[in-house]
Amino acid sequence: MDDVLAYDRKQSLSWALYDCANSAFALTVMAGFFPIFFKNYWGTGLSSATGTLQIGIAHSVSSLTVVLLAPVLGAIADKGSRRKRFLVIFAFLGVLSTMALSLVAQGQWMLASIVYILGAIGFSMANSFYDSLLVSVSSTEKREWVSALGFSLGYLGGGVLFAVNIAMVSRPDFFGISSSDQAIRISFVLVGLWWIVFSVPLFLWVREPGENLVRPGFWEATMGGVSQLRSTLREVSRLRTVSVFLLAYWLYIDGVDTIVRMAVDYGISIGLDQTGVVLALLLTQFVGVPSALFFGKLGEWIGPKTGIFICLGGYILATLGASFISTVNHFFLLAVLIGLVQGGIQSLSRSYYVRLIPADRVAEFFGFYNMLGKFAAVIGPILIGVLGLLTGNPRISILSITILFVLGGVLLARVDEKQGQKEVLRMERS
Repeated sequence: MDDVLAYDRKQSLSWALYDCANSAFALTVMAGFFPIFFKNYWGTGLSSATGTLQIGIAHSVSSLTVVLLAPVLGAIADKGSRRKRFLVIFAFLGVLSTMALSLVAQGQWMLASIVYILGAIGFSMANSFYDSLLVSVSSTEKREWVSALGFSLGYLGGGVLFAVNIAMVSRPDFFGISSSDQAIRISFVLVGLWWIVFSVPLFLWVREPGENLVRPGFWEATMGGVSQLRSTLREVSRLRTVSVFLLAYWLYIDGVDTIVRMAVDYGISIGLDQTGVVLALLLTQFVGVPSALFFGKLGEWIGPKTGIFICLGGYILATLGASFISTVNHFFLLAVLIGLVQGGIQSLSRSYYVRLIPADRVAEFFGFYNMLGKFAAVIGPILIGVLGLLTGNPRISILSITILFVLGGVLLARVDEKQGQKEVLRMERS
């Protein structure tokens, strides 16, 4: 029995370490250096507002691609026990694209956008299959904790590498680097290497149910997956509780993703010091380490749904406050508040969703989960970019995000977990 428990802990930790791996991309590239380097280097000659719009378009195109791919490939993965295999494929797409950013020359903003889009697709699609493996590595009573452990390690690992990268960019001479621009290029390569190294435990030790059985061929799995997807579309419509939760998640996670991706650009656009804004982003990561673990325990004590409501309240306060900030110190205060709730809302949403869906079709249902989350992110960054371009006032554009948290919370209040479990049982019996 001890060997079994030790093996379960090994799988859980190996799974959670992948969050440490890919968080380097989310922080250093997506949230940190891509928007800065795009405006200061690749987008030379573009106005600030136009640069913001192009960054928003890049985020939206990658998200739209994930919208189209996630549910179909999720269904194929379920049919052929290929969740882990797809995770590996998309993780390497993300790694190679991230490293390729280091080769894009000054002024080539279109090429930089394309390479970034490929990296973001790899990141998001790999996350879809990573999320779906949660049910394989954790027991029901430990799911909130394991989910939170992943986010906590992600904040810690991504923050450590980002701190090193910031030091390289701030003092390139100390590291023997010729310039800050060259330091950012090296940072892209380091992110790719970090991503690979911390993915290895999952690749080696996380087992997928059914992976040792004889699997159907890819074409057979594809046809079976597409057929299963059609069935899932019908069944999601029958699972009212799942449908309401997905709509709520779609709305509020749009606000979360938009803030993550556009915060640095927003700070720079309102005239804050670039270095201070980046350091505030780093602070968010380290605040998120204990906070994610705290919300994991809180989810066990009071339930994940109540924990999500607490996080939504924090986001509403942060978004309203963002429209009034005028100094880097204010930006730091908001970074702390967001760090307190960011890991919580992500980990609790993931674990709460697992409670509502059929246990034998998690990859397929997580395809919808990621599809709706990323579909919202198609709109959010564009909304900020367009409003900023039309009004010339980024403070107005950031306020538009508040309504997403409010509407998401209203719909979440209508989700009944017990009713959802009954609906799954009825569906499985029919």
